[in-house]
Amino acid sequence: MSRTATPGDCGTACQFIKPDYAAMEARVHGRARDESRPNELFFGPFQQMLRARLKAPAEGAQWTGITSRLGERLLETGAVDAVLTMAPDPDDKWKPRPVIVTRAEGMAQVRGMRMGYAPLLALLEPARAAGYKRVAIIGIPCQVHALRHLEEKLGFERLYVIGTPCSDNTTTANFHEFLGLLSDKPDTITYLEFRADYHVELRFDDGRKKAIPFLMLPLSDLRSDFFPLTCRTCVDYTNALADITVGYMAGEGEQWLIVRNDRGAELLALLGDEVATAAPGSSGKRAAPVKGFMANTERAAGGLPLRRMPNFLRPIMGWLMPKVGPKGLEFGRARLEMKAIETVLHLRREAPAKMKNMVPAHVWKLVAPYGIMPGKDEARD
Repeated sequence: MSRTATPGDCGTACQFIKPDYAAMEARVHGRARDESRPNELFFGPFQQMLRARLKAPAEGAQWTGITSRLGERLLETGAVDAVLTMAPDPDDKWKPRPVIVTRAEGMAQVRGMRMGYAPLLALLEPARAAGYKRVAIIGIPCQVHALRHLEEKLGFERLYVIGTPCSDNTTTANFHEFLGLLSDKPDTITYLEFRADYHVELRFDDGRKKAIPFLMLPLSDLRSDFFPLTCRTCVDYTNALADITVGYMAGEGEQWLIVRNDRGAELLALLGDEVATAAPGSSGKRAAPVKGFMANTERAAGGLPLRRMPNFLRPIMGWLMPKVGPKGLEFGRARLEMKAIETVLHLRREAPAKMKNMVPAHVWKLVAPYGIMPGKDEARD
């Protein structure tokens, strides 16, 4: 937003200044999250949640390609004039580059995952200047939060918001460092994904695949500022202000859809019988993994090094976690509690004056089962 003609909008639109999720959810979806409804405290307002996959996976997609296919269908049917999203930079396939796509076949270029920062919302003014009145945006939570603040002011006739979950982002340069810790030939890696079976999957340009258990990742070797404070204190992993969220976290190996409102249902209907859906499953117990995460985060937030699991135990636990760890919705709930704990602990350490404004009420409810309660002047009145 700082790159637009009205950079002062950053003061009210930024997710990290004084978010009011209850009011925003009510405006966007017609109601705020209802804690009496199963899972809304965790995942935000929704009409339905589904496991899903395209019956014919799209070539080059990160999963089966639901997100980019939604953009294609919007353009094919004439529902929108343009889709604002990210494509790979010509000089670096991992670096995101904001693009305006106006032809359905152009959505093929945006498939896949990228890591880094890119000014997606700076395209809003060029899109409007080009005369596009019906627009779709594919974005991560901090982009969608700012977009929703500006929605009425922008004056588009129709706006579809397709959200992807986001937990931690970093610079593309930092991401290349991470790839270098995973392989002695990082330039040959063509695909990376954190899977719901507690493994990171790598694919290489010669067709090889490699799955690394989470517990074997060299996360403790990363610099302390690898992820910025904003990402370590984000309270909207699930993109609660999107019309539809498309991710994988509770998909048990498939994709995971959160249809949040009527416009989200309209988007899903565009796929027709191209998509296979089922109710999401849930198994395992999250308490122990979340407590272990909390203990390590307390050390990190206190400036201490992360505890390293003994090397001889890592392969054993890496084999065991996919069998006994939380899966499906329970995996999703665990991840949301971890993010909430991370938010509180890091803010207390690094920016305590911001806690009252940055931590919504629902986040305090997520951390309460783990003995974390708001201190004086930490919770909103």
